[in-house]
Amino acid sequence: MEVVIGVVCLIVGAAVVYVVLAGKSTSRLKAAESQLETAKAEASRITTEAQRQAETSKKETILEAKEQVLQLKQNSEAEEKKRKVELQSLENRIMQREESLDRRNDQLDSREHKLSSLQGQLDKRMSDLDEMESKQSSELERIAGLSQDDAHDELIQHVRSQCVREEAQILRESEQTVRAQADKTAREIISTAIQRCAADQAGEITVTSVHIPSDELKGRIIGREGRNIRTFEQVSGVSLVIDDTPETVVLSSFDPVRRETARVALENLIADGRIHPARIEELYKKAEELVSERVREAGEQAAFDAGIHDLHPELVKTLGALRYRTSFGQNVLQHSIQVSALCGIMASELGIDEAPAKRAGLLHDLGKAIDHEVEGPHAVIGADLARRYGERPEIVHAIEAHHADVDPDTILDVLVQAADAISAARPGARRESAETYIKRLEKLEEISNAHEGVERTYAMQAGRELHVMVEPEKISDAQAVVLAHDIAQQIENEMEYPGQVRVVVIRESRAVDVAK
Repeated sequence: MEVVIGVVCLIVGAAVVYVVLAGKSTSRLKAAESQLETAKAEASRITTEAQRQAETSKKETILEAKEQVLQLKQNSEAEEKKRKVELQSLENRIMQREESLDRRNDQLDSREHKLSSLQGQLDKRMSDLDEMESKQSSELERIAGLSQDDAHDELIQHVRSQCVREEAQILRESEQTVRAQADKTAREIISTAIQRCAADQAGEITVTSVHIPSDELKGRIIGREGRNIRTFEQVSGVSLVIDDTPETVVLSSFDPVRRETARVALENLIADGRIHPARIEELYKKAEELVSERVREAGEQAAFDAGIHDLHPELVKTLGALRYRTSFGQNVLQHSIQVSALCGIMASELGIDEAPAKRAGLLHDLGKAIDHEVEGPHAVIGADLARRYGERPEIVHAIEAHHADVDPDTILDVLVQAADAISAARPGARRESAETYIKRLEKLEEISNAHEGVERTYAMQAGRELHVMVEPEKISDAQAVVLAHDIAQQIENEMEYPGQVRVVVIRESRAVDVAK
């Protein structure tokens, strides 16, 4: 409708414009008026037609709406009828369920009534049985002359004493049998391992002094205003000690590889004769490469000797560094190879796999190569290093447990402990200064003499055995066993020593008389 009105307005506007433009001519004005009338008549016709069409569209729309309302009403009625049918079905099912429940409830009531009747009969019978049991117990107590509680306690005590006696006897016999067999087997295995592993016990020590041809070289090593010695110490990280010792200079460092590198560099400098800062740096780099190659070769050779071919390169390098590490004068790399061999031999005697035993034995002292750089016990350091480079958990635990930093809980742990003790405690394997040796013996005797009832103490076999003489009137046989344990525990807690210390408590009583 609005479109039609707009068209009419446009036509009227055009006619008006036309009339204005034709205002100068009368003839044109009349023609315009005629056209205007025609336009008005056409506009009226169009408006009427538009109104008629609008009425028609309105009626059609109303009819469509009524049809949709009717359709929706029919759909809702059908849906409602369907729901009523479903509700009726559910109601019928519920009624059937209620009837079933009523029948079941009646049955349960009937059963409950029967059970109540049976319970009464059972209670009566139980009462009769209790009465009969009471009469029998009274008659038995009269015949035996004991009350029921007394008879029960006597029987329990008798059975308990028999069980305790038999249990103690079985435990004692089993313990004696197992201990004797275990000691015999252990001695055989260890003696076999020691006999089959004939390693050189004269371990090398790291050389920390360098011989020079003449004392005149000391001044050249120091250099003008000490520039040479300062450069050498800065480059190498090793302290160079030059004193009055003839034809000798001393290298001091906690890092054995770095000390060895400095020794090689200093010897090359002395042989070359050109000692100045630039030459020092050049020869130290060459010495560093040389020592690094020696370390790698030593690690590879040790792994080859032990029959292990899949070690991580970093573990091989760290293992090779033990070539320049000593413990009480014993070369740690040679010690590790020997422990590996001993572990393999004992594992073979026990019938278990040799490969992990050899591997754990070879790597057990790995932490000593870097214990000057990392804080903590070398066993824990070595275990962390092995774990970092992918060693198996049982190997890592054996490394960590070989000095009891953690409790040993596998055969492999005990094998590494035993092999380590054998290698370190064999005569000539390690050495210590006379002063340290004497102090250790004095400390052993001091710990023993501090206990009550101890008469005299003798440290024997280089401090590996302690004989304790006690006063028999103060210490009984049972107390002697406890005293030996206490002394051994105190030595273990307060002292550091290679191998083990055997404590022997001797209690001797004598009866003396004279015949006249």
